[in-house]
Amino acid sequence: MNVSAIVPAAGLGTRMGKAAGKRYGSTRKQFMKVGGTPILALTVSKFLAVDSIREILVAVPEGSEESARAMLPGTGGSGRVRILAGGRNRQESVGRCVDALSEETDLVVVHDGVRPFIPVRLVEDAIRKAEVHRAVILGMPAEETVKQVSRRVVQATLPRERIMLVQTPQVFAFDLLSRAFEKARQDGFVGTDEASLVEHLNEDVYLMRGSERNIKITGPHHMALAQLYLEQENRETASDRRV
Repeated sequence: MNVSAIVPAAGLGTRMGKAAGKRYGSTRKQFMKVGGTPILALTVSKFLAVDSIREILVAVPEGSEESARAMLPGTGGSGRVRILAGGRNRQESVGRCVDALSEETDLVVVHDGVRPFIPVRLVEDAIRKAEVHRAVILGMPAEETVKQVSRRVVQATLPRERIMLVQTPQVFAFDLLSRAFEKARQDGFVGTDEASLVEHLNEDVYLMRGSERNIKITGPHHMALAQLYLEQENRETASDRRV
C-alpha cells in the first residue's frame, strides 16, 4: 500500500496579529515557534514517524519554499518531504499537491499544517480504516448546544448528538480524491475541506473519533495551550523511553 501525505500550510495567518508575530518569531502561524520549534516542523515530524507514509508534500506560501526547507525535517537528499508552492486557498494548495503525486499512490492523508499534536496512533488508525472505507475523517462530538442563526436571530436548535466538529487528518483513496478535485474544478465548487469535495461526488465518508489535543492553532489564545500540550508530549515521550 503506497501512502502519501499532504500538509497544506500556505495560509497567511492573519488572525494571529502582529503582536503574536513579534513574540513567536513569525507573522505566519505555521512558522511560529512553540518550545523553540516551528509549528509546521512539529506537525511534519508526526508524519515522518508513520512508517507507512512514503512521502510528505508540504504546500507553503509562494516565495517561502527555501526557508521552509531549512526549517523542516526530512527535506534533504533522499528525505521523504517535498516542498511545493501553495495556491490562493486551501483547495488550490491541496489540489496542486494531488496533481504532483505519483500514479502509484494508493492512499492520501491530508492534514492541517497547524495541527501539530495529532497522536501518531490516530494517523495509523485512520490509514488502516481508509484501506476499507476509502474516505475517512476525524471528528469530535459537540459538547455545547448548537444553534442555527440568521442575522443573529436563532432559527433552530440543532440536535447535538448529530453534530461533529471535524478535524484532520482526512484519508482518501487516491483515485477517489483525484475524481473529487476534478469534479470540483468542473463545477466551480469550493469546499471547506477535502471531505466536502468527496461528498460533492455523492460518495460516503466514514468518521472516526479524533483527539481533544488535536487543536488547530489559529489565534494567539492557542499558543499557551500549544506550549502545554508540547510539554505533556515531551513528558510522555521521556516516560516511554524509561520503560
